[in-house]
Amino acid sequence: MACFLVPAAEAVVTTIAAKVIKSKETEKTVYLAAPDGAVEEVTKIPFSAKLGWLNKLLWGGSALLAFEHVWHGEVVPYFPFLTAVKNGETSEMLAEMGSAGVLMAVFVTAAWAGMLAVSAIIEKRSLRAAARAKEETV
Repeated sequence: MACFLVPAAEAVVTTIAAKVIKSKETEKTVYLAAPDGAVEEVTKIPFSAKLGWLNKLLWGGSALLAFEHVWHGEVVPYFPFLTAVKNGETSEMLAEMGSAGVLMAVFVTAAWAGMLAVSAIIEKRSLRAAARAKEETV
């Protein structure tokens, strides 16, 4: 009925947090020397960009769910917008938001945490490989 509102609310919070974090971040640049003598500039992915990944997942999922609810007539373009409120099923709607909506938000956030873990591993591997290449040239 209105389960899409929970991930949408999380998306609003993370969007605001990403903007605040981005304004306070400084770019970390590392210069690496390649074996052929070329210098390569490497930057780590800032946390605000990683938080942007979560925003895209949440906004996209919420939009898709909202469309699905509109398609099935559970959300209408006139007040009170949710047919559950109009029909007196508010407690059922809140229960669905508390169960299905929260679970969707948790699963999306868990998938994002997995993405963070994988990106951290990839970043560490590339920095180690660059450090080894630098040691070999010295």
